[in-house]
Amino acid sequence: MQELALLVVVAVLIIVAVSYAAPKLGVAAPVLLVLVGMGCSVLPGAPELFLEPDWILVVVLPPILHAAAVNVPVVDFRRNFGTIGALSVLLVVVSAFGTGLLIWWLLPDIGFAAAVALGAVISPPDAVAATAIGKRLGLPPRLVTILEGEGLVNDATALVLLRTAVAAIAGTVSFWGALGDFASAVVIGIAVGALVGAASVWARSRIRGQPVLTTAISFVVPFLAFIPAEELDASGVIAVVTAGLITGHQSAKRFTAHDRIAERTNWRTIQLLLENGVFLLMGFEITTVLADVHNSGEGVWTSVGLGLLATAVLIVLRIAFVTPLIAALRRQQRGAGERAGRIEDALDRITTRGPRPGKDHRYDKVTRILQRRHADATFFASEGLDWRGGAVLAWSGMRGVVTLAAAQSLPTDVPHRAELVLIAFTVAIVTLILQGGTLPVLIAKLGIQGTDVEHDRRELGRLATELHDATQSVLDSPALRRENGEPFDDEVLDQARERVLATADVIERMLTDPDPDSPHRQRRELLRLLVDAQQNALLDARATGTYGSHTLERAQHVIDNQAARFTT
Repeated sequence: MQELALLVVVAVLIIVAVSYAAPKLGVAAPVLLVLVGMGCSVLPGAPELFLEPDWILVVVLPPILHAAAVNVPVVDFRRNFGTIGALSVLLVVVSAFGTGLLIWWLLPDIGFAAAVALGAVISPPDAVAATAIGKRLGLPPRLVTILEGEGLVNDATALVLLRTAVAAIAGTVSFWGALGDFASAVVIGIAVGALVGAASVWARSRIRGQPVLTTAISFVVPFLAFIPAEELDASGVIAVVTAGLITGHQSAKRFTAHDRIAERTNWRTIQLLLENGVFLLMGFEITTVLADVHNSGEGVWTSVGLGLLATAVLIVLRIAFVTPLIAALRRQQRGAGERAGRIEDALDRITTRGPRPGKDHRYDKVTRILQRRHADATFFASEGLDWRGGAVLAWSGMRGVVTLAAAQSLPTDVPHRAELVLIAFTVAIVTLILQGGTLPVLIAKLGIQGTDVEHDRRELGRLATELHDATQSVLDSPALRRENGEPFDDEVLDQARERVLATADVIERMLTDPDPDSPHRQRRELLRLLVDAQQNALLDARATGTYGSHTLERAQHVIDNQAARFTT
């Protein structure tokens, strides 16, 4: 146990060091971690490390998926659902059967079902490295959303396909049976995830204001969704993603600010350690995989060569799939502008006519639907993907967590099992190093930029105006009352109005004044220095022991809240 604990401590320190150094080196952390893991595995005295695949599939994968899903905006996921579905379902199936046919042709004695099982193992890309690079280099938000959505859903397709292929090895499945199993796995997984997500949000909203308790509940939500779904022969991955999307969508309405801050920080830490830990483990386990192939009497270099060939096929298939997909998205963009204009005309007519007597509810419902459709059409018209975005999407095919675990879960009686596992590891490592290592160069060469800064500033300005109008309307409402039903004092209302105006002025200055030497930014810098002085004084008071710990803790919370205002 002491050796295991020491390995965990060293792994955490390596993950932190590599995650800190990777952005400075311009390389994605997963790529460096695989290389570091490979280097550590050949050190003298390095232990042979093997982690049961169920530990990754049941213990590691659900929280990774949940941490990613809660941060994906449901609106963006819905708008890109067709593209995400094509990449995470159709492309995974095409890749699994394409590479499966290749492996079956080269190794006919393993059987077609086992070859497709291996194809399912190596078919789902892991979006961790791609999105890390994309966010750091400023890829368009829509492209990042598509990559994140693909990484969330394609694991479900691959694992269900793997389970079906393994069953086919024993001759217990048919085509229509496999199709029905896939459909039921998705439907039941969505139902379980929706139930768990809604129940957890309700439970956490009942204990508002206690971030420790609500965060503790959030830690078990991925497993509450994954385990029952798997017991029902459904997709645990789909259940976790569904629960995560519901939780993230409802958090702004049902959770307190403290709950959201605490959960965001804790889950980012868990995501960092688990995701990067798997990549470090992938590199470290390569020596064990090589030893298994050598002991089985198979040719190591033959397996590596097959892995390289499978990698090339996967890259070609992805490029061939993405090309017509981008063409379809371009056609959608051209038609979206005209559709937005028609919807805007309909909105103008309805707004001008106004609601009919007694039809206010129906009027509001129709208006809201048209506003959402207009927003969707405007989004598609302005956020299209050109061939440069398509090139990044086509090259973002790095394999990762699921490939590592699923490869080791192949049945032990499959012919050439050790060789198949090495093929899968080769695909994962080569795609991470080759595609993950060159993706920043590709992005830089193509000159892809994120959203327009001026457009963002204008959009933020409009949103700030709406927020200001909402608060001002509350202050001006004659129905405004305290909780006990009494009116607020006029002095209190006047102070609130002044604060609202001051806040609106601060937001406007932040949006319209990018000059780092402006008086506004100098004031913020000065306020940060003053907060730092308060923090130092508090540390001195803590060291002298003059004040009680409870008083010091309350003062620390106040200073932290002030510091957060001036460091964002």
